[in-house]
Amino acid sequence: MSTDSPNFSTVDPKLFSVGVVCASFNPKLCDALLSRVTSCLEENGKLGELLIERVPGSNEIPSCIDLILQSSSLDCMIGLGVVIKGSTSHHHLVAESTAHSLQTLSLKYHIPIINGIVVTDDLPSAEQRIVGEIDRGLEFAQAALRMAQLRKKWTKI
Repeated sequence: MSTDSPNFSTVDPKLFSVGVVCASFNPKLCDALLSRVTSCLEENGKLGELLIERVPGSNEIPSCIDLILQSSSLDCMIGLGVVIKGSTSHHHLVAESTAHSLQTLSLKYHIPIINGIVVTDDLPSAEQRIVGEIDRGLEFAQAALRMAQLRKKWTKI
């Protein structure tokens, strides 16, 4: 587990529109993750636009992002969810298929999509990464702002 996250300069959020699609499964942890992401996005000023949608589970995140990007022009998207290993290997299927789908959508629409789906082997590990000493929500939000900034810099209009 990496605890040495990158340190980027502050990005002015008012220049960007960001969409967040958050799963509802594992509600306590997903709600905390969403709260941390939105707090960080608005910490240094109001975002140009913040769109939030909730979906049943992490597996539904890519299809919702696809629907949004078909009709909206955003600078960055974030998919948030929590997938915890159970007694089967289903969590691997969800983690791999959503990661692949998010990358495919990012390339299709030329919009950065942050994969903020926390995948762990147990509940304590998920809690540590979301409400504990590791703030993945902060990292996902900072990554979104940095990628939105890079998109603006390199997109030819």
